[in-house]
Amino acid sequence: MQLMVRVKPGSRRGPLVEDTPDGLVVHVRERAVDGAANEGVIRVLADHFTVAPRRVRILRGHAARIKRVEVEE
Repeated sequence: MQLMVRVKPGSRRGPLVEDTPDGLVVHVRERAVDGAANEGVIRVLADHFTVAPRRVRILRGHAARIKRVEVEE
């Protein structure tokens, strides 16, 4: 399944996934430096959907806050 997520890097609320009317919002503690936030997003989404982290891929938006993510089930 593919979905759009909004990422909040460096969040004190994280790790957390919120389901809002606009879609999923992923709060991660990692800062957006050297791909750390992207790795955090993959880990948090894998936990949220109860899949292995290798089954979560960022397809678009590696350097953006809005990302298209694929989760294999």
